[in-house]
Amino acid sequence: MTTYSVDEFLSRTKQQITSTDSFALQSERILEVNLDGEIWSKMGSMISYQGTIRFERERILEHGLGRAFKKSFTSEGQELMKATGNGRLFLADQGKRITILELGNQQITVNGNDLLAFEPTVEWDIEMMRKMAGLMSGGLFNVTLNGRGKVAITTYFEPLTLEVTPDQPVHTDPTATVAWSGDLKPEFHTDISYRTFLGKGSGESIQMKFTGSGFVIVQPGFEVE
Repeated sequence: MTTYSVDEFLSRTKQQITSTDSFALQSERILEVNLDGEIWSKMGSMISYQGTIRFERERILEHGLGRAFKKSFTSEGQELMKATGNGRLFLADQGKRITILELGNQQITVNGNDLLAFEPTVEWDIEMMRKMAGLMSGGLFNVTLNGRGKVAITTYFEPLTLEVTPDQPVHTDPTATVAWSGDLKPEFHTDISYRTFLGKGSGESIQMKFTGSGFVIVQPGFEVE
C-alpha cells in the first residue's frame, strides 16, 4: 500500500492543463470536454464540470419520429444527455478506457454501451439488428455515426483493432465487439452444441462474422447483458 502526504496526493491527481480541443483526455478514463455550445453524451456519464452548463435528458422526438420508434421498440436503445453552455465538462463510464476518434467524413458503427460522447456536427442513427432478436438479450442496437466531428468510445482495458479483408473474415463475440467500419455488415452465427454448455460459453454459441474490407474494434472485457 502506498501512502502519500496531502501535497503529494494533490500533485499526483490534480487537473492537468490540456489543449483547447473540444475533446481531450485528462487520463485514460476521464474525458474532458471544452464546451462552447452543446454536445451529446451517454446518460449518467457526467462526473464533474466547471462553468455554466445545463443538462437535459434526450426528449422523445429530439431526433425525429423514426429514432423515437426504434428506441421505444426495445429498452436496448441508448439514452442520451445533452450538455449546453460554456465550461469544462468531465465524463467517464464505470472506469472504462476512453478513445477519441476524429471521423473525418468516415462512418463507424458503435455498440450503444460503448458510446460515451459525440459532437453535434456528427450525424447518427440507431441500427436495429433484427437477426439477433430472440438469440441474446443484449446487442440488438448499435449507433451508426458519420460526418465530421469527434466521437469518444469506451472499452474495458486496451482495445484491439482487427483488419477485415475479402480473403480474411473476422469472427467476434458480440459482447466483446465495440465498433466496426461503415462498409462492414456483420452476420450472426449460432453454434448450439454440447460444448456450448461447458464452461462459461460467453461467445461460443453466438458469433459475429465480418466480411469485406474494413476493421473491427474488440475489447478484452465483456459487456454484461
